[in-house]
Amino acid sequence: MERKRATILPLCAALRVALHAFSFLAIVGLLSQEPARADAAAFEALVQKLGAESYSEKAAAVEAMAATGEPRALEIIKALAAGVLYRRKSDGMLVVAVPKGGGVLTLNAAASGAAAGEAPDGELEAIGLNNRVRRAIDSALGALTLLNADPAERIRAANSMFKSPNAATALPALDAALKAETNASVRTAFERARAAVLLASSDSSIADRVKAIDILQENGGQDVLGLLENASASKDEAVAALAKAAVERIRSRLALWSLAQNAWYGLSLGSVLLLAAIGLAITFGVMGVINMAHGEMVMIGAYATFVVQEGMRLYSPGLLDYSLLVALPLAFAVTGAIGIAIERGIISFLYGRPLETLLATFGLSLIIQQAVRTIFGPTNREVSAPSWMSGAFEVGGLSVTYGRLWIIVFALAVFVALQLLLKLTSFGLQMRAVTQNRGMASSMGIRTRRVDAMAFGLGSGIAGIAGVALSQIDNVSPNLGQSYIIDSFMVVVFGGVGNLTGTLVAALTLGVANKFLEPLAGAVLAKILMLVFIILFIQKRPRGLFALKGRSVEA
Repeated sequence: MERKRATILPLCAALRVALHAFSFLAIVGLLSQEPARADAAAFEALVQKLGAESYSEKAAAVEAMAATGEPRALEIIKALAAGVLYRRKSDGMLVVAVPKGGGVLTLNAAASGAAAGEAPDGELEAIGLNNRVRRAIDSALGALTLLNADPAERIRAANSMFKSPNAATALPALDAALKAETNASVRTAFERARAAVLLASSDSSIADRVKAIDILQENGGQDVLGLLENASASKDEAVAALAKAAVERIRSRLALWSLAQNAWYGLSLGSVLLLAAIGLAITFGVMGVINMAHGEMVMIGAYATFVVQEGMRLYSPGLLDYSLLVALPLAFAVTGAIGIAIERGIISFLYGRPLETLLATFGLSLIIQQAVRTIFGPTNREVSAPSWMSGAFEVGGLSVTYGRLWIIVFALAVFVALQLLLKLTSFGLQMRAVTQNRGMASSMGIRTRRVDAMAFGLGSGIAGIAGVALSQIDNVSPNLGQSYIIDSFMVVVFGGVGNLTGTLVAALTLGVANKFLEPLAGAVLAKILMLVFIILFIQKRPRGLFALKGRSVEA
């Protein structure tokens, strides 16, 4: 008996200690849950404030929610921005509503995300917004996405905060994000946003504002001028003077970038003129034929691109990105064959009669235009850009579109290929011989009529592939060629008839000059001034910039 008692007593003591320990842990657990419950209740109260009548209270609630860092805050603010946050009239609960159909919406409690049943739209009241609340939303969304895994999303968040600077929510979030950021581009965006926040805040110290001005003038353009101009009206003379100097420096830098942008636009226009004119340089240079239907070859090339894309959309939409690669040889073959047919059927009977040739090809251009209107209709046709030609990128203050960049590369590639053809092949040798002295070339056994036909086909084929490129930047319509025929003749005459190097220099020169004149004189007057310049230039140098040499040319 004594032995049993000696065994039971320690067990009872151990159980008593375990019970006390369990009670202590339970009390500690309950106490530790109290702050969490209190935080949840506080967050739910903030959510409910989004339904307040006062827009100021709504904006303050958005800012406070963003400052909590709660994961649900981002979803709720996104719902508010998207207009799917409602107040349920029966109990005043804020819910996120998704249409189910038949005028019924599926509801989720905004604060917790838990399912809250269904309701007809008449039982819900939309949460209204104004510009102040929208600015608070933009700033809050930026603050809550600063730590996104995608660098592009982080930059987008920083730019959102830059546009809607709010020191209460943005500054702590930006400081925390900057400590963790390693990507140089993202850090620059964060620093710019932080500088905008400091400059817009009335609570910032003078030292912080001075540092912010330095950052903005180094990493900002047109978008920072408003902030700096506001800072230039500051009561602090040092801040105001520094902001004014920063504004002047940015404006000077923007003026230089504007010149660079005009030069880029000029090169882009010059490449288009080169594509449109380079085929005409061959035709006009070899045969001396004024071909007014050359623009229609450009137009047929553009329609060939449209036909290829329509076929791919119907039969192989997955290959649509490669449509231009298919359209290039097709456009060259079709327009080249048409060019040979025109030379054999019309031009060959009119050599030595330039006026009749001009009238015949002009009439032919009208016939081709009407035929295209009959087949494809008079309206513009859509030719989509492949993914690798879409979008743009920034180089400092210079905006470069991929489409224009590829057209410049393509124009130069066509120019180089033609130069190689003329200098490294027997056909090119014959073309140059006919251009320089037709009679001598004929006496040496060169079939000049065949060279004429092939040259006309080559020039027309190049016009066709120019149409493929132009379909990416202009409307594909029956009038497409008419927009470029006069400019093409101007380029050929200015550069030197039959000289490809002259055509290249003339196209780029006229393109750049035109883009610098347009802001000063307007588009129409700029073209008139360019035409007057070329007329005066031809009076001094009738053979253009690069005159061809040869006995028949010089005769």
